[in-house]
Amino acid sequence: MKIHNTKELKHLAERRRRVAEAIGLRDEILLIGAGDPIPLPEGTDQTYPFYAHPEYYYLTGIDSPGGVLAFDPRQRSSKRWVSFVPGVTEAEKMWEGRTQLAGTSLPRLEPWLGARRGRPIINLGAPLRGVRSDESDVARTREQFTHVRRAKDEVELSLLRRAAAATAKGFSAIRRHIRAGVSERALQAELEAEFFRNDADGVGYSTIVGSGPNAAVMHFSPSPRKIRRGEFVLIDAGARVDRYVIDVTRTFVAGRKPTHFQRDLFNLVLEAERNAISRCVPSAEWKELHLKAAIEMTDGLIELKLMKGNAESLVEQGAHTLFFPHGLGHLVGLGVRDASGRHPGRQKDETPALRNLRMDLPLAARYVTTVEPGLYFIPAILNDAKRRRQYRQSVNWDRVGHYLGCGGVRIEDNVLVTENGPEVLTASIPTDW
Repeated sequence: MKIHNTKELKHLAERRRRVAEAIGLRDEILLIGAGDPIPLPEGTDQTYPFYAHPEYYYLTGIDSPGGVLAFDPRQRSSKRWVSFVPGVTEAEKMWEGRTQLAGTSLPRLEPWLGARRGRPIINLGAPLRGVRSDESDVARTREQFTHVRRAKDEVELSLLRRAAAATAKGFSAIRRHIRAGVSERALQAELEAEFFRNDADGVGYSTIVGSGPNAAVMHFSPSPRKIRRGEFVLIDAGARVDRYVIDVTRTFVAGRKPTHFQRDLFNLVLEAERNAISRCVPSAEWKELHLKAAIEMTDGLIELKLMKGNAESLVEQGAHTLFFPHGLGHLVGLGVRDASGRHPGRQKDETPALRNLRMDLPLAARYVTTVEPGLYFIPAILNDAKRRRQYRQSVNWDRVGHYLGCGGVRIEDNVLVTENGPEVLTASIPTDW
């Protein structure tokens, strides 16, 4: 969130107030580092793209390197937070067009800390040289800070809506390019160009375009492979606006009507997604939504004669992970997995049905989450001898073998949880063929 006006400054002040209240520090000094750029190899004067640490950016709106935000709970409220910013060199002005940021000069951080010598320091954001922090204090403070960040304020929601609009334009434009003979990389180029034409300042994450068997690779990097007629084409991509990102997946069939099997598999995933979206209400436990989606899709796989038995029992054993090997979704916002994880105090659930989840928490108003069920035919999983022995009675392995190489289906939308029910921020992106 770049700071453009007084309204945004007020939102920053409110964020700082809520974070200070949540972390509950009494004597500890909090330092939040922006981070530093990483030079490219081979002695060039270039760096990898720099993004300030999200914990720093959330409370400052500054996306530049080297800064430190400090917090002293002993100070009166107007002086508790101090933003230390580095000076701008002549070279940075000339080569990068940087201007001096508002804030306290970074060299003044050392005497500021010297006046507080002996008090414990908690370092969040990027690690700071020479600063030592107790790991348990850092973990506890980060957990509370992350929890505060989950509910999005009006500025954040505005940025997400802009990113969703740009993403919708990209997916609308790309549909006419999905045909035999077009490469995965060509689709990526068309999609991302349309994002930039429509207010985006970047992509939210590395765009995924997988055709045919590549549609079964979770994070596939687009290749020169040419799409073949009748194949699945899975596209997972989203636009970024001021660091806030959208995360959408659509699955298409190239150049002809889908086969009965493709249509059945697609409808199975689509129904699971729609049902899961309807359950995105305050207080809903995410792991329960995941389990329900897993059971529904397993029921469908039984109907398609790919699995055998009782759906609930199969999910309890983890058999569904042969085809649905990831969680139902994650929070999204300031980054593609913004503030996900577990509710404060919860430990990772290692049961077979839930151990793949990235998120374990109750939903609340103003959370923005992805909902992304998927079913895939992944050779590395389905040809694994150990899994075949473990689930020999649960899977129709001969029938599964017929579909190895077909790829998979994932459908993903971004949902704002509200007191009045779920709002799908990406509803304008069609799921149909």
